[in-house]
Amino acid sequence: MTATTRTLASGPGWHVADVTCTASAGDRPFEETHQDFCVAAVTSGTFRYRAQQGTAMLAPGAFLLGNPGTCYECGHEHGSGDRCLSFHFGPAYMERIIASVPGARRLTFEAPRLPPLPALAPLLAEAEAMRDMADRASFEELSLRIAGAAVVAASGAAPIRRGPSRRDQKRVAEAVRRIELDGDGPVSLSALADETATSPYHFLRIFRQVAGMTPYQFLIRTRLHRAAVRLRLSDDAISAIAFNAGFNDLSTFNRRFRRVMGQTPSRYRAGQLSRR
Repeated sequence: MTATTRTLASGPGWHVADVTCTASAGDRPFEETHQDFCVAAVTSGTFRYRAQQGTAMLAPGAFLLGNPGTCYECGHEHGSGDRCLSFHFGPAYMERIIASVPGARRLTFEAPRLPPLPALAPLLAEAEAMRDMADRASFEELSLRIAGAAVVAASGAAPIRRGPSRRDQKRVAEAVRRIELDGDGPVSLSALADETATSPYHFLRIFRQVAGMTPYQFLIRTRLHRAAVRLRLSDDAISAIAFNAGFNDLSTFNRRFRRVMGQTPSRYRAGQLSRR
């Protein structure tokens, strides 16, 4: 085997894998079969991809598109190795996404790839930055956004900009209250969507419209706010405050706190103590 696969996150109907291939020009192209829908973002290297939809050269910034049950072949005649972030979706999962994209009708990708597109560049950068975080909740949202963007780009469907309905606003308000109540525990996008009787993709879209951020971003902001209040009011250890707020890893908490608050938790606490 010339490829190694590391699963980064998974959930019902989807999973994300970090795939590194070391094949070179001297290796015989290998043939495999897509088990589900695949949207693979190429992050380094080049390779030739041949499938039922056609043949394409994949380079960094491009997205490989695969349909379930389709045989495909990858070759490296022009260089050695590549690395991809591979997002996989079951047919039923993808069908719900397509149903939520206005103008999209077909449940198959007709082209073998998407070239590097400006609309996809921010998603690719976000995916690469998250590759070593192994945060299931954040990858769940990112997987939906990448699948939706791929469907829009591949189908040529023009996104319809319409304001959220009162019903959608009510759904988001209910989800916000749920996050506020249970923010220190596991809160998944799919669970929030189920509680509002919407598909995860539709729920993610309307939440961003109404709240100005994704559900996961709102969850993280809620946890950081609570941690900041505890840092001001208590002498508890920073690690205890982080874990009680819902963070499972102290280094992740420190990094996120500094990004949002502009300083480390310890500096933030020391600054508040000096003002008392």
